[in-house]
Amino acid sequence: MKKGLLLLVSLMLMFGLIACSSDSSNQSDSGSSGDGNTIRVVYKDETNSNQVSVKYFDELEKALKKDKDMDVNFELVDLPQGNYAEKLNLLLFSGEIPDLIYFQGGDQQISDQDLLEDLRPYIKKSEYLKDALAPYNKERLENYPYLLWIKPLAPKVPVIRKDWFDKMETSTALMEDPTIDNYYAFFKEVVESKPGGDKPSYAITTAGDMAEINYTFDMAFGLDKTWLKKSDGTYEYAKVSSKEKEKLAFYHKLYKDGLLDPQYITKQWDTKEKAFYDGEAAIIPGTAGKVIDIYNGKMMQVNGEESELVVLPPAKGESQGFGATDITKETRGLGISSQSENKELVFDILDYLASPEGQKLDRLGFEGEHYNVKDGEIELTDKYYGEWYSRFWEPTDMELDMPVKTPLLSEPAANSQDLATKYYAEDNNFILPEEYVSSWDAMENLYKEFSTDVITGKRSIDDFDKFVEEWNNAGGEQITDYANKQLK
Repeated sequence: MKKGLLLLVSLMLMFGLIACSSDSSNQSDSGSSGDGNTIRVVYKDETNSNQVSVKYFDELEKALKKDKDMDVNFELVDLPQGNYAEKLNLLLFSGEIPDLIYFQGGDQQISDQDLLEDLRPYIKKSEYLKDALAPYNKERLENYPYLLWIKPLAPKVPVIRKDWFDKMETSTALMEDPTIDNYYAFFKEVVESKPGGDKPSYAITTAGDMAEINYTFDMAFGLDKTWLKKSDGTYEYAKVSSKEKEKLAFYHKLYKDGLLDPQYITKQWDTKEKAFYDGEAAIIPGTAGKVIDIYNGKMMQVNGEESELVVLPPAKGESQGFGATDITKETRGLGISSQSENKELVFDILDYLASPEGQKLDRLGFEGEHYNVKDGEIELTDKYYGEWYSRFWEPTDMELDMPVKTPLLSEPAANSQDLATKYYAEDNNFILPEEYVSSWDAMENLYKEFSTDVITGKRSIDDFDKFVEEWNNAGGEQITDYANKQLK
């Protein structure tokens, strides 16, 4: 009897804790009244502590009611601090599955559990979204129909202050013929001539590894696909090729000669940007488009109008471009829970956000803060350029109910997008079966460790063949065989 009573009390306590945990994770109603259909949203950086985010979803509720007569109540789900993909998966596997989910990695194991909705039938009957898709969006949806991310091409492009750029003798040669040698000469001059008086300390910095800088140099070294075709017609992984060996040797030279930030390994995105604004680094890579816009606005705010940014071209060699575009799947994006009771409603909201009315809020922000309407035209404010970004869709052709008098992007940001489009090329990557994922992760970690050691001089580039052998033994040989079957 006592045991049974104890068990009952334990169960009541357990369910009470679960309920409390559920309440805390669902804590926000985004400031709304609570009326209407509740749509729970988990979205990196769109949290209850971000007042702009809270206001955005409040304004979206009002717009949906006004334009579509839709009663919606958004709840923002906060995650603990830490790696977003990891924290999100812990939430989802606990059974707490919001209706609308933003992924930045880790989505495949969720879709493999049939927890994400196939978006293709919804898009086919949509009013706006079907016309907003770029060709690469369509390809990705056919390969992996669970994520949607309608944004411009977003390679990382290198930028530098114009006032420094104009003082340098190597600038013209770099822009006219951006070879690897001309890039090296440009980096060397900016450090030695110090156009900022006693700055910069080094030419370029990045956050944590060389992935952002690879966008500038990969194709020049012939690394224009994930899988490179050899002379015998078979394929090899680009990161174990002789071309990768040449690139790593170049990166080591940059590091040894003091042109690459010696602390790049420990840099985070915020410390990387601070080094740029403070003048410690002359050049940083940034995402083409809106991110470059924000960099440009902040740089001029800190250092004056003359510090407007210049976008540098991709290096030229065996090929040229900011890297091949992966069309296997969206690497990030929005998914709809297959367990949601409001799947149709959630998609209708996503479709609305591609409409002229939805785009006005999503792309332009709040009237009176980020834009003003004057004489039937929209004029963007300084706050728009310094703060606003689209939470959802940025189709190439944007339709609004009135013209925008001022450009959506600054000249450097628009130039970065133009360059991304000019150098567009498709990759030959493919989605790995689940059985290979853990081996692939181990192989990628092996590469990261080896490449970092080579760049920083802890290991010699002469160890490259030994690294390739280790990579093959870790599963590379098996995955290369699989790749050759896929790429026939």
